[in-house]
Amino acid sequence: MRAKLLCTLWLLGSICGLSAADPVFPYGAVYFRKSNPPEEDWARDHRTAARIGMNTFRHWFMWSAIEVAPGKYDWRDYDRMMDLAAQNGIKVVIAELITAAPEWAFRKYAYARYLASDGSVVDSGVSGSSAVGGFPGLCLDNPEVRAAAERFLVALVEHYRNHPALLGYDLWNENTMNGGNPRRMYCYCEATKRKLREWLKARYGSLDAAGRTWHRYSYESWDDVEPPRDFTGYPESLDWLEFRVDNAFDLLGWRADLVRRLDPKHLVVAHGVAGTLESLPSSAHDEWRSSADVDVWGFTFVASRKGDEPWKQYQAVDLVRGGARGKPFWHAEAQAGPLWMQPQVTGRPREDGRIAEAEDVRLWNLVSCAGGATGILYPRWRPLLDGPLFGAFGPFGMDGSVTPRAEMAGKFARWANAHAEVWKSRPVQGDIGLVFVPESEMFNYVQQGDTNYYAQSIRGAYQAFFDSNIQADFVSLEDIGRYKAVYLPYPVMLKQETASRLRAYVEQGGTLISEGLPGYFGDHGRVGTLQPNYGLDVLFGARESYVEFTPDLLDNLTLKVDGHAIDGRYFRQEYALAGGTAAGAYANGHVAAVEHRTGKGRTFLIGTFPGGGYYLHHAAETRAFFAGLPAKAGVEPRLRTDNTRVQARLHAGAGGTYLWVTNPTRGMQTVNVTVAAGPAFREAEDVWAARAVAVQGRKLAVTLPARDGAVIRLK
Repeated sequence: MRAKLLCTLWLLGSICGLSAADPVFPYGAVYFRKSNPPEEDWARDHRTAARIGMNTFRHWFMWSAIEVAPGKYDWRDYDRMMDLAAQNGIKVVIAELITAAPEWAFRKYAYARYLASDGSVVDSGVSGSSAVGGFPGLCLDNPEVRAAAERFLVALVEHYRNHPALLGYDLWNENTMNGGNPRRMYCYCEATKRKLREWLKARYGSLDAAGRTWHRYSYESWDDVEPPRDFTGYPESLDWLEFRVDNAFDLLGWRADLVRRLDPKHLVVAHGVAGTLESLPSSAHDEWRSSADVDVWGFTFVASRKGDEPWKQYQAVDLVRGGARGKPFWHAEAQAGPLWMQPQVTGRPREDGRIAEAEDVRLWNLVSCAGGATGILYPRWRPLLDGPLFGAFGPFGMDGSVTPRAEMAGKFARWANAHAEVWKSRPVQGDIGLVFVPESEMFNYVQQGDTNYYAQSIRGAYQAFFDSNIQADFVSLEDIGRYKAVYLPYPVMLKQETASRLRAYVEQGGTLISEGLPGYFGDHGRVGTLQPNYGLDVLFGARESYVEFTPDLLDNLTLKVDGHAIDGRYFRQEYALAGGTAAGAYANGHVAAVEHRTGKGRTFLIGTFPGGGYYLHHAAETRAFFAGLPAKAGVEPRLRTDNTRVQARLHAGAGGTYLWVTNPTRGMQTVNVTVAAGPAFREAEDVWAARAVAVQGRKLAVTLPARDGAVIRLK
């Protein structure tokens, strides 16, 4: 009977002119979270969404809301969502949430509740994002819980895999591990301990080798090995964090493999929070590893929580694009409504993303697409009515009414799906690579208890390039060979393998620009007796003559490099030349920067952290220093602009060549853009708003209204 009904709905959709195909540009929102929205509005809301131009809904299919007793599933509400979507030509992404375990499972598998390093146990809680119990779930390291979760996932996929509304499956919401913080870490249950011991066996081969590495010399049995409850020991702490991340991605791979085996016809997608640079150790955020397991990657970014400074959203989308390695990615949770009464907004100006307006929705959409996103969804279609996140994020009113923000969202959705050719072109490669090194961030977390030094160093470098409209791409170690020049931020800990990769990159012709203390701490956090460590003294043509770890005293550290008086931060390393050439000095005259040629490439070493310095001070001299770095590798930025308040990005591909320009200010802006290379352009057409564009050769000029942009097709 149900199969017959679905076929009838599918035929009805075809008769009414609704497309059976996947959308050109998925655009919509998370709609159903069990308690919200009210049932009496479901049919009307679906009609409204379709009328306004939205084509995709994601629903939270929470284990705790569906498997109401062992083996007993309540699909009623979710069936209604799927059927309404089919009736209205809307596609559905099923978000599996096995991180919301049933209440009966908390009783049946009480031993699998998350156990913290301080001995506290996590009971079932109600999520502020859905007002449904069962969060944060049970520890999936316990085989019985994982088997129960797998039975639910099998039932879920088998129930919906032939539904005409289905677009795909979203796995592991925001790809966030329940890792806690250094004061209360998870999980210390017996099952996790057993998995850690197996991981250590595979890594070290023997109990003796593991014990010697951890500086624990009296292990008699593997049962003596315990996860560390604080960060007093560097080797065991780093291994513990790395194990947790590996374990989290094993669980993502398990989900992806299971879903693909059961349903090879539909998309497997996932999204994170663009948090790789700050929360890899605590939450297992890693754009590169996450995207590897899925067909479409994505991210959550809302200005109300992060801030509305222009660089912040561009940084998030660029990070996700780098991790996606050419795969499509969506802005999977974008802001289109206010965020009230939350700790992230207290004390910030009203205009800093707190009260979203239609013009904000327009700009935020344009920025994400300028960075390469090919789909946009909102965390809510209409706001929640229950819990602390009531009223947040959604473009529609609390009663489902169409607001000016929703009208703007619909305008963008209709435009995006009417311009299929635009999405066939992708952002061009950036002018310089910002190298992501996981162990550098991990060590910052262990040594300092947070990742601020690392995150601010890499983000400060990104900001400095961004503020000169230089496109800096985030790049993994495996991909640095694609770039003529790369910048290495906060490299205080490097594994020997990482040092070898960097040497090979330079020897093969790359230009490596490194911040201070590269590899000061080596494998397992051990300090090298000769600095820079692992033979990097030869690579950089310099040896440490003095070092100072006084971050509380160095916020105003200055040094002169390449004729610029720039800001440093955190630590200070001075050098004796060992084949290199002095390129900078501290106020005391001691060498602060060294240039060197080796193999086919060259290096440039700065003895402190200009990225962190720029993050704090935003000084013009430091910005000018960063702007000159691509030239060290003979790289001319692809785009030149005469107005730094406006951002420009170039896309190229099968759909043509496009110049995306965004104006984040609250006033009219005119910008002149020069494309560095290629043939002269004969025509320039703004396909977004039909604005007048002046073109002469490779130079273009356009005037943009406040919080708006242009998508200029070049011929």
